[in-house]
Amino acid sequence: MMPLAMVHPGRRVRLVTVNGGRGLQSRLASMGLVPGVEVEVVSSRMRGPFIVEAKGSRLMLGRGMVSKIFVE
Repeated sequence: MMPLAMVHPGRRVRLVTVNGGRGLQSRLASMGLVPGVEVEVVSSRMRGPFIVEAKGSRLMLGRGMVSKIFVE
């Protein structure tokens, strides 16, 4: 298990857990990012948003969020 922030572009991973409060978990769930969903990292540059694709949609996430999302 590792943070989503460490995944390189082009890799597909499965979301395992979110180490955050209810607010963050609720926000991610409203975007479809719940445990068990597969995501593909589209862009993970050091600057700017972290972009993932999940269920046919592209989502932009902040660096703080992706450091709390754990995947395998």
